[in-house]
Amino acid sequence: MARVPLAALDHMLNRTENRTHRIRRNPRFRKAARFRKEPRPLPPLELAARPNPWARALGLTGVVLVGAWLGLLIVGNVRAPVGPMNTTMTLRPSLTGGTKINVAPLGALSLDSHVAPVRLDVNVDQLDPVRSQALVDHPERISGLQDEIAHDVEHGTVDLAVRSCVAVVSGATALGLAVYRRPRRALAAGGLALTLLAASGATAYATWNPESVLEPRFSGLLSSAPSLVGNARSIVTEFDVYQKELARLVTNVTKLYDVTSTLPAYQPDPTTIRVLHVSDIHLNPASWKIITSLVAEYKVNVIVDTGDTMDHGTAAENGFLDPIADLGVPYVWVRGNHDSRVTQKYLGRMKNVHILDDGKAESVAGLRFAGMGDPQFTPDRSGRLSDTQEQQAGDRLASALRDQRTASTPVDVAMIHEPSAARETDGEVPLVLAGHLHHEGDEIMKKGTRLRIEGSTGGSGLRAVEHKYPAPIEASILYFDRDTRRLQAWDAIKLGGLGLTTAEVSRHLPEENQPGAPQAPTSPPPSSPAPSRAAP
Repeated sequence: MARVPLAALDHMLNRTENRTHRIRRNPRFRKAARFRKEPRPLPPLELAARPNPWARALGLTGVVLVGAWLGLLIVGNVRAPVGPMNTTMTLRPSLTGGTKINVAPLGALSLDSHVAPVRLDVNVDQLDPVRSQALVDHPERISGLQDEIAHDVEHGTVDLAVRSCVAVVSGATALGLAVYRRPRRALAAGGLALTLLAASGATAYATWNPESVLEPRFSGLLSSAPSLVGNARSIVTEFDVYQKELARLVTNVTKLYDVTSTLPAYQPDPTTIRVLHVSDIHLNPASWKIITSLVAEYKVNVIVDTGDTMDHGTAAENGFLDPIADLGVPYVWVRGNHDSRVTQKYLGRMKNVHILDDGKAESVAGLRFAGMGDPQFTPDRSGRLSDTQEQQAGDRLASALRDQRTASTPVDVAMIHEPSAARETDGEVPLVLAGHLHHEGDEIMKKGTRLRIEGSTGGSGLRAVEHKYPAPIEASILYFDRDTRRLQAWDAIKLGGLGLTTAEVSRHLPEENQPGAPQAPTSPPPSSPAPSRAAP
């Protein structure tokens, strides 16, 4: 093998290196080098995190609910004629369900018609002048108005169901497409919305309560309540079918909107005795104006007061009682634990005031009342009432009731201030009225006597500002059959307390007057809490 001299080898390496430098300095070499990509290192392999199925389901549910609500809000209402009225029917999400009938500007009627996550809102927009004038010109058409209204309501409900289905599916699908940007997920949202609406409709159908029209709750102008809620005796005797009751209710609304836009006077059933039950006025002067208004609006026959009209029972407070003489109807009164003998003596000198004490009985406005004054006088609330004294007072009243029945003059209504004393009359009288607790209550006791407890008609009087929220002003209109002298229905009236301007009237029927119920009461379990032993 030939040996290459070291000098020659060194010369060859120098030439190779110089040639390499010349190639790199060549512009074409530099341009080509820019397009050559160096191999990038591969990223490390990782397992992709799978989305949480609960989070995805929760997100989809939120999209469905919001989309369905927006759909109902935008297009989910139907304008439907109901008799002579133009109405707007709408479905709204709700936790309690029910039906709300808005009668602007008078107020609203609430019905516990069903339990479902949707509420039916019916807005009475206006009275159609043409259809209303036709009723005025042809009064004979009123006899067929109930069937016409039932047909209109049924037709409007069907239209509302179809439109609501379209609204919820469209709203949920549109929102799903905007959020997910995938047609499949959007269609899934629309399908789920339709399923939820169908389930809500099935629940409403299963829990439908047609008798809810018999016990509406009214909130709005107090002067409109009698005409809007209706007559008690008619409600008791005309509950054969739901369509007729609904028609009667809507007919009452129609009466409020006659062609000349004037409100008709309330015409109570002449065979019904109307009793205004008040209690615990506690020196609130506003109570007399409210009582005067209720007497006029409901055509009250007699007022019963179950005590605590005063606050300290002093002679200086007696002037507060003077408006009673101008109420224009009989005033039946029993003493409460804040009323003194001085107060009782002052009231006893007033014309048309009937003081009941020691079991005394009197017939007033077609009803026979008997009462017992509270045995204790605790105006300063420094101590607690004695259970023993209250029980003894109740026993004396029960004995007096038995004596009246023996003398063939049975008592229709007993009155006493303290509910614990009233319980001693169980089985001796159909109805006993009480107060003292400053909140409304009703129950049928073990032997069949109904105990009605009235709230504070004075909004707790001088104590109205002791708590964070003022106590409401409460009273009741009791409807009695003039022939049987039994309670037919009552309206619980609740007004906003000091500084508030709300009003609510709710209609109630005794159990024996409910559709399908037996004539005799069945003594259901108590519906109100056990009374407190404090002295309000």
